[in-house]
Amino acid sequence: MALWKETNTPASAASSPALAPVAPERPSVDPSVVNTPRNKPKERVEGGESVIAAGLVIEGKIEGSGSVRIAGRFKGDVRIDGNFTIESGAHLTGQVMAAVVHVAGELQGNIESAKRVDVMDGGVIVGDVKAGSITVAAGSRMRGNVQFGWDDEKVAKLDVGRIGDGR
Repeated sequence: MALWKETNTPASAASSPALAPVAPERPSVDPSVVNTPRNKPKERVEGGESVIAAGLVIEGKIEGSGSVRIAGRFKGDVRIDGNFTIESGAHLTGQVMAAVVHVAGELQGNIESAKRVDVMDGGVIVGDVKAGSITVAAGSRMRGNVQFGWDDEKVAKLDVGRIGDGR
C-alpha cells in the first residue's frame, strides 16, 4: 500500500511526477448509531479491570487503583481502590482491602475497610469481615467475625467510652 499519491502539477507536467502525502481514509460513522445504549461504553473505574483467569495460579501482592477479578487461584494480599471479585470456582488466600468485594468463590483471609461486601450463592469466607454493609445470599458460608454498619469515628468513640467505664 502506497503512502503517497503521484500527481502531476501544471508546472511540472513535463518533468517527473510530484509526490504528495495522502491521509488514510476514515470510515464514516452513522450518528444515529453512536452512543446508543447498546454501543455506549461501560463506565470504568480508573485503571480498568484486571483479570486473573481460570487455570492460573499466582502468588504475590496486588496493589493499586482499578478493579480486579479473580477466576483462578491467588495467594497473597489485595489492596485496591476499586472493586474486587472472586469468581465461582476461584480461590484466594490472603487479606483483602477494596471498596466493594464480591465473593462467589472461596476466600481464606480477612476483608477490611470495605464499603460493601456481597457474599454470593456458593461463596465461602473463612476469616473476619469489616465493612460498611454486607449482603449474604442463601447458599453461602462463612466462618469468622463480622462487623458492619460502623464507621471508624463511631468505633473510636465507643472504645474510648469503654476504657473510661472500666469495661
